[in-house]
Amino acid sequence: MTRPGARQAGFTLLEVLVALAILSLAVVASIQGFAQGLRLLKLSGDHQLAMLLADEKTREIVTPSEGREEGTEGLFRWERTTKVLEAPDLVPIGTVPRWRVYEIDVRVNWDTRRQVEVRTLRTTPITAELPGASGAPGASGAPGAPATPGAPGTSPSGGLGSSPSVPKQ
Repeated sequence: MTRPGARQAGFTLLEVLVALAILSLAVVASIQGFAQGLRLLKLSGDHQLAMLLADEKTREIVTPSEGREEGTEGLFRWERTTKVLEAPDLVPIGTVPRWRVYEIDVRVNWDTRRQVEVRTLRTTPITAELPGASGAPGASGAPGAPATPGAPGTSPSGGLGSSPSVPKQ
């Protein structure tokens, strides 16, 4: 039995409402955190796919030539630019250039604000015949003669930052 005028144990309505308000704020914050995590997961997946596409478009060039190409794949729009770079350090003084250096630049856009870019260098042997030389380029064995593609010690598509290629049989 309780005494008249004594307070009973329990929570007041105000205490229950404050506790529910705090609990609802915590639940809303955790749901927003999960939603942000899902958005970042989608963005990360899109970024990874864009990088794979850019790498694929970079590697599919076997014999580089100057120019610009573009296209779309799914929700991605890509643009590839290839240009010849001057490389005086690759030419010893008093010799004929044996290598040409290309810069391959691939940009992939998606979602109006998102973009990735892959830029690489690729070297190719110059197969132009020397003035006064007879036969195939590089056949004279003269110092400074351009290398013949497929000859030992040469790379058909070699390059800085490029993957090695296997000659077709």
